Amino acid sequence: MAGAWLGFGLGVGLAACILPGAGLAFDPISLPEAARRTFDDTAATASIRIPVARLGEAGMLKEVEGSLRRRAWAIPSPTLPTLRVLQGLRQDMEDAGYQVVLDCASEACGGFDFRFALPVLPAPEMNVDIFDYRVLVGRRGDAGREEHVYVLVSKGRANRFVQIYEVARRDAALAPPSTEAPPSTQAPVFAPATPSPADPGHTDLISRLKARGHVVLRDLDFASGAGALSEKDYPSLAALAAYLSEKPERRVVLVGHTDAVGSLASNTALSQTRADSVRDQLVSVFGVTGSQITARGVGYLSPIATNLTPEGRDMNRRVEVVLLVD
Repeated sequence: MAGAWLGFGLGVGLAACILPGAGLAFDPISLPEAARRTFDDTAATASIRIPVARLGEAGMLKEVEGSLRRRAWAIPSPTLPTLRVLQGLRQDMEDAGYQVVLDCASEACGGFDFRFALPVLPAPEMNVDIFDYRVLVGRRGDAGREEHVYVLVSKGRANRFVQIYEVARRDAALAPPSTEAPPSTQAPVFAPATPSPADPGHTDLISRLKARGHVVLRDLDFASGAGALSEKDYPSLAALAAYLSEKPERRVVLVGHTDAVGSLASNTALSQTRADSVRDQLVSVFGVTGSQITARGVGYLSPIATNLTPEGRDMNRRVEVVLLVD
């Protein structure tokens, strides 16, 4: 499956744009000089759920809306403690006037289940080690503006990874009047992707499905730990939708699979969410009749490769189509 299964709560995707004067200005000056920025995008309007409490505590995720900036860095050091990186960023946050509302690490945050509720950028920009990650969230507000900064630091094999999300919301009722010209109307940030026709290179997908009775949808792309599909064209879904639309009596099952990292319960839930997401895409974007598609998640119970290597785990993270009625 293309990419890592990676960020929760951003919906289908973001409309990226540059926002001059948007007020997103958290400066992580404590990062080492060797830190290499690997990602930086900005959206005029977004809705995102960020953690503000540990797993099991009331209101663990808070939905915030406003202009959004997402950044990521890789720090080339296999020995730098993630705690040291986070301590510097916490000082940056406090110096900028943010009140820290959450500061926790790995198991203290909630371990595997907490990590897979987090918004996370896709690999290779961001990597999260389930046994060594740290979360820091701060809030500040003045003159009708509420701002949140969400920081995630994690260990990698040769690097330390940092991602920072900034969300700023200005209350028009409280904010001072603007002297700038009003912005042009923008399309909704989370508008569904326009379905594209099936790629001729994927026409053999249906042939394999009919011959074998099942086939893996290898071009799907999920954010790490997220159930929602990334916003892009999926020729395999276009091909499957065309096939199902030809005959209303055709039936398939979408089966979600994960690797063996984490508990069976968590992986089963995640695989079900991913299968549901693919079904929703086929129905809402491609217009397939919902009764033709069932979605099920089986977690890590049906691997097709070893879970002892990164390559094997990547193969095991997949959504498969099973043909019931042709």
